[in-house]
Amino acid sequence: MREFAVKCLFLCVVLLGGCTYVSRWPDGEPSLRLHFLDVGQGLAVLLEYRGEDCSEGCGRFALFDTGPDSVGVLDSLKARGVDSLEWVVVSHFHRDHGGGFMEWGGRPGQPRVKRLLVGLDSDGAYIRDSVLAVASQNKVPVDTIFRGDTLWFGDGVKVEVLWPANFIHVEGNGASVVLKVAWDKNVDGLGKKEFDGALLTADLDTTGERRLLELSPSLKTSLLQVGHHGSAGSSSLHFLSRIEPQSAVVSVGKKNGYGHPTQSVLNKLKIVLQDSSKIFRTDLQGSLTVEIPRL
Repeated sequence: MREFAVKCLFLCVVLLGGCTYVSRWPDGEPSLRLHFLDVGQGLAVLLEYRGEDCSEGCGRFALFDTGPDSVGVLDSLKARGVDSLEWVVVSHFHRDHGGGFMEWGGRPGQPRVKRLLVGLDSDGAYIRDSVLAVASQNKVPVDTIFRGDTLWFGDGVKVEVLWPANFIHVEGNGASVVLKVAWDKNVDGLGKKEFDGALLTADLDTTGERRLLELSPSLKTSLLQVGHHGSAGSSSLHFLSRIEPQSAVVSVGKKNGYGHPTQSVLNKLKIVLQDSSKIFRTDLQGSLTVEIPRL
């Protein structure tokens, strides 16, 4: 299953040419795709689901983080035909993850947000207050999510909240909401098989990685969104070797002043992935589209 997922990622990114948004869908087949949007030094991941016999324009969408403000995330969504979002998750209240939401202001043609979901981050008062104010102005319901919650999306698409736990005080990067995206289905009446799916870690730091593994010791993933844009403060070798990703995406800005992704993280990814061609970067390849197989 995981080998197939790697091939899907390779085909979507390489054969379709880097900055990929694929409008052609298999006839009559449900599809789930993740779009890692090029938002510079930030993160925005668009989830897109199409059911059976879904024509163009009838997909369902959700968004994990919104990138920083003033990078045109709303234009990116509009270009992909997004007119409604089932939910928007702001993983934590740093500008490069939640700033884009501050640009939702009732402009004609902007996507309607059905729910805003936030974690337990107690930091970033200005961004938090600004994001919540925009939600209030647009009459968007706000819910707090934490470990144990599940966000169902599409037919059998399970989006599981793995972090933060509500019994641990965390803030800033360490409070980043972590999602596991997987797609189940019944196979020949023999029960369910679960694809190892995608792990979205936002800016989770090494302390958070360790605590997450304590709570989810058997956690594995086929695709990893690399924590904190490849910062040296995330992606410990212990964490990477335990979750055994087969491919990795780094959402990062070109020639950013932080030196992300750091060479130390790239070296660790190469050790674990055993193939540097399985490391994908938005600063080098632009927006990336990944198809999640239904197995």
